[in-house]
Amino acid sequence: MTQKNTVPAFFVYGEPSRMLDVGFVHVETVMERKSVHFGHVAPHQHPQLGQITYWFSGGGTYRIEDRTWNFSAPTLSFVPSSVVHGFTVDESSDAIVVSISDDLLRTLEAQVDLDLTRPRLIAGTADDPAWERLDVLIRMVADEYRTATAASPRLISGLIGVVLSQIAKLGGGHGLDEAVPGRLLAVALRRAIDRHYREDWPVSRYVELLASTPHLVDKAARETFGQTVKDMLMERRLLEAKRLLMFTIRPVEDIGREIGFEDPAYFSRFFRRRTGEAPAAWRRRQVEPGG
Repeated sequence: MTQKNTVPAFFVYGEPSRMLDVGFVHVETVMERKSVHFGHVAPHQHPQLGQITYWFSGGGTYRIEDRTWNFSAPTLSFVPSSVVHGFTVDESSDAIVVSISDDLLRTLEAQVDLDLTRPRLIAGTADDPAWERLDVLIRMVADEYRTATAASPRLISGLIGVVLSQIAKLGGGHGLDEAVPGRLLAVALRRAIDRHYREDWPVSRYVELLASTPHLVDKAARETFGQTVKDMLMERRLLEAKRLLMFTIRPVEDIGREIGFEDPAYFSRFFRRRTGEAPAAWRRRQVEPGG
């Protein structure tokens, strides 16, 4: 069984984990990082990013958690955050990697047909019309990312949603939930937090809802997301605060109440402790040109 406390966690491969912007997306090819991995990407995880990897040339060996496959292009994987994965390929191989922040994936979840909690690995054939469409769609995501305009975030988000639904339409592939002990409990916890974080529930209430024990829930959270349950709750509230600060003109005090802070001073201290800035200052920096 993979020991996740010993597996490297990256932002993108080779770069330390860091806080992500709301709606974050990153697109690059595998061989753009050739000087970092030389075709061998050691098992690793991304705590806050899901990834679509579309192999359009070559092949090699792919690993997800404790399973390994030989593959050849075209092959596609979807790996949710905190799932351990890696691969070894030769110089003729390349893939487009679309890294998507968990918060953006959650906004897309209700719009797509794919279960975004499960890793998938799907092999295809180049002359299959469904794979030809998928190739076009993923290259459109990459092109839009490289030629970014003010409209690009919205366009990229929409294209990613279509790609995810197209993956579901392909069907088949390898489902891997059973290879990830505790992951189903952790995913259920995150969904419960999404529904109830505004209500300021104590951790014990989530344990009761999940019909589990404090030890098992905390272990699942740490192994899957690298956080305690309390940290997950605080990060979810912070994410919603950032969304409301960026995309609405609501007063800071109103936003604090929306996410469960009745005391504006307490909300300001909470926000500053986690971002280094007061909410109003953070908002100004996001909306000002060049911010």
